[in-house]
Amino acid sequence: MEKEHQIFGIRAIIEGIQSGAVIDKVFIQSDLQGELIKDLMKVMKQKSINFSYVPVEKLNRLTPNNHQGAVATISPIAFHDLESLIEKVIESGKMPLFLILDQLSDARNFGAIIRTAECTGVDGIIVQKHGSAPVNGDTVKTSAGAVFNVPICKVEHIKDAIFQLQGSGIKIVAATEKTEQNIYDISLNEPVAIIMGSEDRGINPSVLKIVEEKAKLPMFGSIGSLNVSVACGAFLYEAVRQRS
Repeated sequence: MEKEHQIFGIRAIIEGIQSGAVIDKVFIQSDLQGELIKDLMKVMKQKSINFSYVPVEKLNRLTPNNHQGAVATISPIAFHDLESLIEKVIESGKMPLFLILDQLSDARNFGAIIRTAECTGVDGIIVQKHGSAPVNGDTVKTSAGAVFNVPICKVEHIKDAIFQLQGSGIKIVAATEKTEQNIYDISLNEPVAIIMGSEDRGINPSVLKIVEEKAKLPMFGSIGSLNVSVACGAFLYEAVRQRS
């Protein structure tokens, strides 16, 4: 993690949050106690900031400095408001193409997906505040700088974002193996948002229940699934092919 993308020390993190820094995630030493940590928890809750408890060894790896039991990663980008972005895309007259990542957790996969999204003209990427990969130095590097060109929206719940998109006439397509329908048999030549699931669990079953279409990629080898960034690229380029 790049040092300019982190704040360490509980008091410094509290001050960073209160001053409006775009905090992506806070890592807190799992056995930490005291009044200061209670203050940190309070301000994180007020701002809906993503955090997790980790062993001290993890913090030592994040920074060799005196972390005082807490390290925060600062996002190198500002996140967009989903409602405003949807309106902007529709008003532009362009056929909308959105990407939803359901708790994708690997920063390098995230970066690779952002790079492909930028190359395929994706209008915005939607991630959930909690449980999603951070936008950190690894993400920036793997995206080859594309992270600065594609609007990214952080939402409280993926399902709420889906309802919002559907309310604007945007069809939701889930990339999942839990279907007989092939990606090449469905229409992507219309306003659409493609959902990709997490590396280990795929798309949440409750999310699958509210999508319009499910589609899978044909597989001919003995391995049952592709890396999520590769699968995402195949879906996005099928959208490009249909729209060309």
